[in-house]
Amino acid sequence: MSDRNPKQTKAERQAVAREKARALREAQLKKERRNKLLTRWGIVAGIVAVIVIVAVIVINSVRGDIPDAGPAPANGNINGGFTLTSTTSLEPADTGEVDVNNLPEATTTNEAGDTVPAGVEAAAPGEPVQIVEYVDINCVHCADFSATYADQVQTWLAAGEVTLEYRTVAFLDRNSPTNYSSRGANAAACVADTNPESYWDFMKAIFAQHAAGEVNNAALVDMAESVGATEAADCIENDGFRTYVKYADAVARAAEVGGTPTVYVNGSEADLNSFVETVQTAIDANNEEASS
Repeated sequence: MSDRNPKQTKAERQAVAREKARALREAQLKKERRNKLLTRWGIVAGIVAVIVIVAVIVINSVRGDIPDAGPAPANGNINGGFTLTSTTSLEPADTGEVDVNNLPEATTTNEAGDTVPAGVEAAAPGEPVQIVEYVDINCVHCADFSATYADQVQTWLAAGEVTLEYRTVAFLDRNSPTNYSSRGANAAACVADTNPESYWDFMKAIFAQHAAGEVNNAALVDMAESVGATEAADCIENDGFRTYVKYADAVARAAEVGGTPTVYVNGSEADLNSFVETVQTAIDANNEEASS
């Protein structure tokens, strides 16, 4: 006797066919949904890749290929600094050409036997006290330092009691998509070169706007012109002294300057919390030695 299932009825065969068709449709729909999802993710990945490529191109374009050797700005010294002898005067310097691959001696030893950056020294009796300040245009603490002490420094400069040398570095370019540290330093160098009488006011202005964030070169030109540096535009827009900025940064690193602001007063590193007292004590001591 056979144990096969009895023959299916027409209705049963139709039901089986419908079930198979339904299963096929579901499988096809799942496949289509999966393909659509993969396509969407492929499009998203492609867009992200394009954005990354464009960003890299833009950043590289902004950063550019800065030469290792080139001209120093007028009044830019061999240590990468600009020295204010008053609020409207810079100490002349005849540096000529600079080369990142041919740096000068980066450090010296002060009277206390400490290693300090080259050019940092105590003033002779009766001479203005030397202040050397390492700054980064993109440095919030440098902006705070300027906001706190600029008026007092201006008083000392106007009285001929101090000189102030800014050594502008680009340590924070690593965090900037526009190389604002270098571009800001270049703008300052351009002002020092073309309109030295406006350099002090420009440095105050660029730190005063720090809270507004990074600005483009056109805004740096406007800032320069607002303080009277009317001849600096071409230099700022065309990165005229980016090589010198690169050089100044390299010299500071060779001297192992660890951060900004770093300030030296009369040959020794100063405690920023007692900056005014340190400078005033040095001024008084120099004047006393000169009169004795």
